[in-house]
Amino acid sequence: MSNWFAHPWWLLSILLVVALVGVYVYVLRRRKARALAFSNMDVLKSVAPAKADRFKHVPFAILAVGVLLLTIAAAGPIAERDVARNRATVVLVVDVSQSMKATDVEPSRLQAAQASGKRFADDLTDGINLGLVSFAGTASTLVSPTPDHDATKKAMDNLRLAEKTATGEGIFAGLQLIQTLNAALGGDAAAPPARIVLLSDGKETVPENPDDPRGAFTAARKAAEKHVPVSTISFGTMHGTVDIESPSGGAERVPVPVDDDSLHTIANLSKGDFFTASSLDELNKVYETLQKQIGYERQRGDNSRPWLLAGTFIVLIGAAGALLLNRRLP
Repeated sequence: MSNWFAHPWWLLSILLVVALVGVYVYVLRRRKARALAFSNMDVLKSVAPAKADRFKHVPFAILAVGVLLLTIAAAGPIAERDVARNRATVVLVVDVSQSMKATDVEPSRLQAAQASGKRFADDLTDGINLGLVSFAGTASTLVSPTPDHDATKKAMDNLRLAEKTATGEGIFAGLQLIQTLNAALGGDAAAPPARIVLLSDGKETVPENPDDPRGAFTAARKAAEKHVPVSTISFGTMHGTVDIESPSGGAERVPVPVDDDSLHTIANLSKGDFFTASSLDELNKVYETLQKQIGYERQRGDNSRPWLLAGTFIVLIGAAGALLLNRRLP
């Protein structure tokens, strides 16, 4: 019971409400018995027909319900609710390899990622530090974590495509940003919760083995050790293609299907979440989910206000009904 109410002993007051109802019924019966004993029934029926008594008990019933609600409010009901975080760190890690110019997501994977990333920065809770890392063959820190989310939005416009895909380097760069901020805040013990959000469309190419010291899976395990989950977004479709200049001249069309498996593994190893998105609309929905996960936390707290307001309102209605129907309070 203490898990649901802060002051559960107040619920015993419900017995007083029950007793009040009992007293009301007892008084009515005594009054009716007395009227029957000393009244002329024919005259009584003509003066006070049964229909006149039909609604006279409704105000008391309403008052009893209102008092019951006030009693529950006094017990301090507890509920869980989403509360905006005022301290957290998020690093967006965005793939800018050549495959991101594929147009299977309009207008292109990269342009859609830029638009959705800026929307995510706009909607993220103000108290959260947001940073940005881009990676292709190497990783580049574009914005260190800061509550100035406009800095990340501006940097999103400056993302440029490059060769190769070093996913592990992107994760390691994000971890380094988080560790640097944590050290400035007084160490890991005093640091706010942190998360990396990794958006990519393809398989890691540098190094070839993701379990190498600088590989993506190794980086994901390191993130788990640091209690920094990596939420991955596999962005694109299985039929994406890009045109690449061939050594003999001209352009060669190369398929660049998304690699769900490796990104799913990264999320699992780091204890993060895995998402897929094959359009800008789907990517926006993924970011909305992440925004709720990152920007808010579930907290248990006092929930007596709705009961107090409802109880007070119903008591007032009952009192007004008693005055209008019975010309007196019950």
